[in-house]
Amino acid sequence: MQLDPTDMEVVTRRLKRAQGQLGGIVKMIEEGRDCRDIVTQLAAVNRALDRAGFAMISIGMRQCLTAQDDCEALDVEAMEKLFLSLA
Repeated sequence: MQLDPTDMEVVTRRLKRAQGQLGGIVKMIEEGRDCRDIVTQLAAVNRALDRAGFAMISIGMRQCLTAQDDCEALDVEAMEKLFLSLA
């Protein structure tokens, strides 16, 4: 299924933020920063990626429910599998 690029801007912003955080983590490691600070930032990136994934699934579900004629049949098992892959 193709997702609406306008709706995907939210996901893109989250991913760009996570990308910036990853760059910051690399810099922290190179500078020899404290392990706790690095792990805290890694956890933040992890959450950002999870939220981007959940947002993408949510957008897809909403799109399928509102425009069913443009969407393949909503496969409940496939959607559940996607959600669980992020857990």
